[in-house]
Amino acid sequence: MFDLLEPICLVTFLADECHEELAALGHHTYWDGYFAGRAAPLGRVEAQVVHAAFYNFADGEAARHIPSAWETTPPEASVAARERGSPASLRRVLGAELAGFPGLVRAADLTTEPATKAPAEGRVMYAGMRTPEVPSDPVARLWHSATMLREHRGDGHVAALVGARIGGTEAHVLSALEQGIHPPESFGRIHHLPKKRLAAVLDGMRERGLIDTDGHFTDTGRATKQRIETLTDELATPPYEALSPVELDELIAELEPITATLVAAGSR
Repeated sequence: MFDLLEPICLVTFLADECHEELAALGHHTYWDGYFAGRAAPLGRVEAQVVHAAFYNFADGEAARHIPSAWETTPPEASVAARERGSPASLRRVLGAELAGFPGLVRAADLTTEPATKAPAEGRVMYAGMRTPEVPSDPVARLWHSATMLREHRGDGHVAALVGARIGGTEAHVLSALEQGIHPPESFGRIHHLPKKRLAAVLDGMRERGLIDTDGHFTDTGRATKQRIETLTDELATPPYEALSPVELDELIAELEPITATLVAAGSR
């Protein structure tokens, strides 16, 4: 389900329409729009709240955009901008035929069922996404519901990381190594951080036996990463209990052509 739904969510961050909607509100850079748009369902919160909820950004990164984003425009306006721009991207990429296909309507209906019935306790980002009304338009509803499930999974991933005592930057190091990126500090999500800060993170991971002296996985590090991913999957499962096995199979079948089209266009 992650593989099928993630490309639907990623148009928010990869396509032009959402960025243009947010830029029109005064969020001119990519990261201005990212922080304002994604944090907006939480309301007018302070930077430390966004930092805690997002989890994997380095100290100070959220504060460069929050709370100044709320001085530019209220959170409600940023929520509305994402709700306009993201479905517009989906419609453009999918084309009129697929966007209007009955299978998409059914996929939207079936995705909304688990998205609106998932447990919210301990799921801060998911609870924020449940606040706006679910759109009636099928394309908008599919994006909104897929994004609710993405944030639900993300909250569970944060819980798994906390339980494993893996910080946000450490999580990026593990992800880089899993993807075969070496040295891990060259990973695009962390390469811009100060060298001293990155060196301290890597030294700490060596002391814990997660990486070796050359910056590669140890057996302990690889096993830790696998435990985190397995627990993340397990914690993401409950929402889909709202669907019968037949409905889940139907949802998979309806999503496959939608996702394939999005992936072919670069949303992955």
